[in-house]
Amino acid sequence: MKFILLLMLWAILMALSWPIALLLFLLWPVLWLLSIPFRIVGAAMEALLALVKALLFLPARLLGGKEKKG
Repeated sequence: MKFILLLMLWAILMALSWPIALLLFLLWPVLWLLSIPFRIVGAAMEALLALVKALLFLPARLLGGKEKKG
């Protein structure tokens, strides 16, 4: 569904301004490659924050605190 929406938006851009649409089509792989380091940093930060959260809640878990669902 997301792909179809992107394709429709690109087709509209192609109808309105074909040079920008073609430039976007050619630069999309480059932009995707440039975003890879940011995805890696985001995943590492998410893992680090999960570790900190686990360490902060460890005493409560050891003492038998009930985890709140929701």
